[in-house]
Formats: sequence, C-alpha cells, structure tokens
Amino acid sequence: MSGFNLSATLNVLRLAFSPQMCMPHLVVSTFNEIPVPVNISGSEKKIKAIVLDKDNCFAKAHDDKVWPDYAEKWKELRDAYPGASLLIVSNSAGTNDDRNNHEQAQILEQRTGVSVLRHTTKKPGCHEEIMQYFREHNVCEDPAQVAVVGDRLFTDMLMANMMGARGVWVSTGVVLSMSPICRAERWWYSVLKQ
Repeated sequence: MSGFNLSATLNVLRLAFSPQMCMPHLVVSTFNEIPVPVNISGSEKKIKAIVLDKDNCFAKAHDDKVWPDYAEKWKELRDAYPGASLLIVSNSAGTNDDRNNHEQAQILEQRTGVSVLRHTTKKPGCHEEIMQYFREHNVCEDPAQVAVVGDRLFTDMLMANMMGARGVWVSTGVVLSMSPICRAERWWYSVLKQ
C-alpha cells in the first residue's frame, strides 16, 4: 500500500502559476496506442529512453504484471528500447513504501524483464534520480531524449515537463479510473485543451 505523496502535493502547486506544466505532448487512450518507436510531433530530438508508469498504464492497478492485452506492445517496446533504455518508475514499487528490500520492485522486474527505479522521492519529484539512472547506464544525457508514459497528469505529465522530457498521457488506461483526482485531471485537461 502506498503512503502519502508529499512530492505530488507540493509540486502540483506549480499548476496554479503554470497550468500547462501538466499537459502531455502526446495523448493515447491505451498502452496499445503508443507509437513504437516513440515519436513526438514537434520534437527535434530522437527519443532514446522511456519511463513507464505501472498502475493503470501497462498493468491493472495494484497488479505486478503486464496486462495481457498489452503483451505484444510490451514486446515491441522492449525490442525498440532494450536494456536500460526502458525503465519502470512507480509511486509504489521501488519507493520507500516498498518493504522487504523492495520486494514489489523485484517481483515486477521478474515478471516484466524491465528494471524498476529505486527512488526516495515519489513522482513528480524523482526526475533527477531518473536522469542519474539513464546517465549511469549510458542511455542518454539529455532529458529531451526521454519520454514519460503514464496515466496521471498531476504526477507523470507534470514530471515530464519539469524535467524537460516528453509526456505521453495514457488517458483511459486498463480501466477508466473514476477516482476524484483522476476525474479532476480529465476536467483540467479539457479546460486547458480549449
């Protein structure tokens, strides 16, 4: 069970001054619609690294495996972005909430074949830890060569914009969330998109 996300609470305040900070560069309804290789219109730089959110993005919420309908897209992404160029960044697996020596992250890595970032700050505040990972693994130095794929505007897309990366918003996900925060995010997006 994930704990309180101080990073999101503090960073979402940025939206009062810069509402566009949570806007994605590309919107897809489900994980299966992500173009491979990831190509963001208007981006001058080639995407070399992909950050993947887990819950309701490529996996059902609170499940530690790829949703069966996404298996083919998962393989396509892994083939296009091998090794350390594909990274799972979750606000549960790999965080300080992930007890027993990051047991959830280890299970997720075994089931997906993709590394899970061990990080102390939750999204959107862990962007420095993400870039440190990509630099240490010689994937890329420039955040503009990173695409962040996620289902949340106030964490995933805000982080993408804070770090200078490209945001790919999975707007529906495995199941359309009706939580108050997700409904607020969809309303926010509709207002800003006008």
